[in-house]
Amino acid sequence: MIGNDWDLALNEEFEKEYFLKIMDFVDKEYETKTIYPPYEDIFNAFKFTPFNNVKVVILGQDPYHEKGQAHGLAFSTPIGRAIPRSLKNIFKEIHEEYGYPIPESGCLESWAKQGVFLLNTVLTVEDGNANSHSKCGWQTFTDNVIKLLNGHEKPIVFLLWGKQAEKKKELIKNPHHLVLITSHPSPFSARRGFFGSNHFKMANEFLKENGLEEIDWKL
Repeated sequence: MIGNDWDLALNEEFEKEYFLKIMDFVDKEYETKTIYPPYEDIFNAFKFTPFNNVKVVILGQDPYHEKGQAHGLAFSTPIGRAIPRSLKNIFKEIHEEYGYPIPESGCLESWAKQGVFLLNTVLTVEDGNANSHSKCGWQTFTDNVIKLLNGHEKPIVFLLWGKQAEKKKELIKNPHHLVLITSHPSPFSARRGFFGSNHFKMANEFLKENGLEEIDWKL
């Protein structure tokens, strides 16, 4: 289904009744409505970042619900699309930490290929209707994904931004992981802690301390 080691890690999950119900619901939604991201991109976070390559987890909520913005990676947008405000604030924080220029593209595929698992807690959404698929079962699935990552023998950095992401802290009990929490990068909350959080440098320092290659946050 994914095409890498996630297939083995999630083999039992894909067979569970709740997951089959999710996919049945999603299939019908795509047949009758405009749903994002494109069907073939629903599991892009898993396709771009194999299970054994995960170094950093960034949790989003549901995909962007405007045409052409969502492509299966949390916070990311396809090349050529306008950069949403939350992502602009992410780039501003990286600029403050590293001095990198603000990117002209919001495509985060290069992060994903380095081991940044860009996971939305809900993987699909109806056009123009935020949170429309938040109760179809996706959160059960992504919670179980987080639990799998919690059991990973390799240390992982979890970046939990905002109240919704912070709730997932209770799923991350393994002491060799690093959990960093602050406000969401949304324009409504970025100044309540996200700006100046230094999370990108802290993540890299942790990776380096554990003998892992750091993430190049420059796009």
